[in-house]
Amino acid sequence: MRPIHSKLEDHLAPLHGLEKELKPFGFAISSNWDYDQGSFDLRLADVNGTCYYLRLPFYAVRGSLDDPGVYVRLGKPFMLGHKYQAGFDEDAGSSTIQGALTPFQPSEDPDTDVPDVYVSEGEMQLRSIEQLLFPWNQ
Repeated sequence: MRPIHSKLEDHLAPLHGLEKELKPFGFAISSNWDYDQGSFDLRLADVNGTCYYLRLPFYAVRGSLDDPGVYVRLGKPFMLGHKYQAGFDEDAGSSTIQGALTPFQPSEDPDTDVPDVYVSEGEMQLRSIEQLLFPWNQ
């Protein structure tokens, strides 16, 4: 995991509005959320069985995440790597039910190092999002 400094940290917004703004960038709400916290994930690369993601964590500040109109506070963005277990049967986990319960394949290394090239790509994505959300603060 590699934290990235961003103007997004501590930003308050309605979850639905953030989702609407971030979806065109390729972000999706991770399926590992609970009622008071979750994250937006952007898959940047899949290289030799390792996926690299930009993650924007968020925390409910008014309501819970399953409530319409919930407001969230964004946490510190970070990059993470996820190395798949060798020999994992990708077809075995492809059902809709299994995919909803297990967002990632089993991990061989849950804290895989993230190469600088993907950290730089994550930083560029964050700058684009900051410009979208804070055009007057550049």
